[in-house]
Amino acid sequence: MANKDLDRYYNALDKALMRFHTMKMEEINKIIRELWQQTYRGQDIDYISIHSDSEGAGTRSYSYRVLMQTGDAELEMRGRCSAGQKVLASLIIRLALAETFCLNCGILALDEPTTNLDGPNAESLAAALLRIMEDRKGQENFQLIVITHDERFAQLIGQRQHAEKYYRVTKDDHQHSIIEAQEIFD
Repeated sequence: MANKDLDRYYNALDKALMRFHTMKMEEINKIIRELWQQTYRGQDIDYISIHSDSEGAGTRSYSYRVLMQTGDAELEMRGRCSAGQKVLASLIIRLALAETFCLNCGILALDEPTTNLDGPNAESLAAALLRIMEDRKGQENFQLIVITHDERFAQLIGQRQHAEKYYRVTKDDHQHSIIEAQEIFD
């Protein structure tokens, strides 16, 4: 009797987890598609998505692949895209995961997000981040931390309606770090 109950519980839990996984993957891919189409300025990739494959019968282990949709063809991104496309895909996937799983998490940190991005894609990424800031402005604990050497990108996202100040880190003659609060660009 107890074994039957445990088996039923196990099967119900397993089905619920599989439904949850499917639901979250659909949500993540919806956000990824929207962000890619809003951000990517090339004409060769319509959108990207994450696909998961089971790694064996009866297991709960998955292998994830990033696929790109180009017209009617669905291709694996690995080995087929530029460094800039890889960087943008990585950032968009991180943003989608954060939007899906970390809605109440207050910090989103990006380190050198424009590495290998050309000008139009960097500008589109800045616009996507501005939309996220606008969507999250009512969230008390939201902070966007961007570490960048790209001053143009900093100007694009550092607008008065979204931030109070930014910090510039430099080194003095003795190679000690100096952190200075700076006024937002006009």
